[in-house]
Parts: sequence; structure tokens; C-alpha cells
Amino acid sequence: MDYHWNWGVLLQPVATGEPHTYLGWLATGFMNTVALTLCAWLLALAVGSLAGIARTLPNRFARAAGTAYVSLFRNVPLIVQFFVWYFVVPELLPATAGDWIKGLPPYTQFFVVSVLALGVYTGSRVCEQLRAGIEALPKGQRNAGLALGLTLGQTYRHVLLPVAYRTIIPPLTSEFLIISKNSAVASTIGLLELSGQARQLVDYTAQPYESFICVTLGYVVLNFLIIRLMGFVRNRTHVPGLLGQ
Repeated sequence: MDYHWNWGVLLQPVATGEPHTYLGWLATGFMNTVALTLCAWLLALAVGSLAGIARTLPNRFARAAGTAYVSLFRNVPLIVQFFVWYFVVPELLPATAGDWIKGLPPYTQFFVVSVLALGVYTGSRVCEQLRAGIEALPKGQRNAGLALGLTLGQTYRHVLLPVAYRTIIPPLTSEFLIISKNSAVASTIGLLELSGQARQLVDYTAQPYESFICVTLGYVVLNFLIIRLMGFVRNRTHVPGLLGQ
């Protein structure tokens, strides 16, 4: 293979004149990926939980709304959703809101749009996992809560959800890992996360192997930390004999 390895290029100052090295670019991209992953994951958990609960309620309108949300966001490619959030949504909002979004600093605009696109998309997957977790519980648990005088909301809060969340920790871990990798799509609208910074590094240095080996290691480290974090959560919430534990 006629390729000239040059790991030292990572420590060279960037050609743009910024006070950074190319390794600094990759470090910035890594931190952007971590921030995007965490923010989008929190949004996905919130939105997905609301939709998952709605899909198990006796109210048919709530179930229909949850089903519509899942059907829409799970069946449209993620990259298309990024473009819709970035190019289309600001034009559909009232003029004041749309102009405010378009007037944000570029990095802030790219980051906010990426969090919304990735979080809402992943939330549709979390929704189905929580719905399955709730429906896997014996129906007697809901009936017992109601028979004790709890409202439906209290039954979900104190009886169903604590057990359902414990049950679905393994698939939630998989979704957490997936969202960290799907964050690479954010580079298509301009957010220079880890893979976006690597492509920029290749453009300036013509050293693709060094760049993407570093990116690979970055994702390995991030996903290792996610697995350890979710493993810690699983161990802390473990209930002996519970399905999925």
C-alpha cells in the first residue's frame, strides 16, 4: 500500500490560522458529539416516554396521537428529518419565531436543530420500547393500583412505570448507543461533530487514515462509557426476578 503515514500532522497548527492543532479539532468534535448525544437522549426519553404512555392509555385520542407520532418519525429517514428541521420548520413557524431561529449564531442553530431532529426521531423508538414494557406487565398490576384508590396517573407513576423502565433498560442502552452514532448525521447541516471534524481534517491534510482511526477510537471510547453508565443504572435499579433483569 503506497500510503505515507504521518501521525505528527495531528499536532500541527491548523492551516486556517486558528490557535488550534488538528488534534484540537478532533477533540472539539468529540465534545460536540458528547453534548449532542446527551441532549438528544434526554429529549428522546422525555418525548418517547410521553408518547409511550399515551399509546397505553384507555383514551383512544391519546393512543391515536401516539401512534401518529411513531408512524411519522419512524418511517422517514433520519437525514431527511434533519433537512426538514433545518430548512423547512423555520419557514413554517410564525415570522418572529422563524427569524429568531435563523438569526441564532451558526453553531447554536446547528446544535439546537440537531438536538431536535435526533431527539424526536429517537423518541419514536423509545416510545415503542416503553409501550412494550408497560404492556408486558401483568394487567393485574394496573387493576390493583386502581383498586387501591390510586388515580390512573398515580398508578402509572408509582406502579407501572418504575417496573417498565427497569424492564427496558437493555433496549434503552442500545438506543443510547445508536443515538451516539446517528449524531454523525448532524454534519450534513453544518454541525462539526466528531465525524464532521475528521472530514474537515482530511480536506486540509490529505491524511484520511490517521483522521478516521482517531474518529473510530473516539466512538469506541464514547460507547464504552455509555455501556458502563447504563450498566451502573441497571445494577442500581436491579430487582431480583424481574423480567429483563
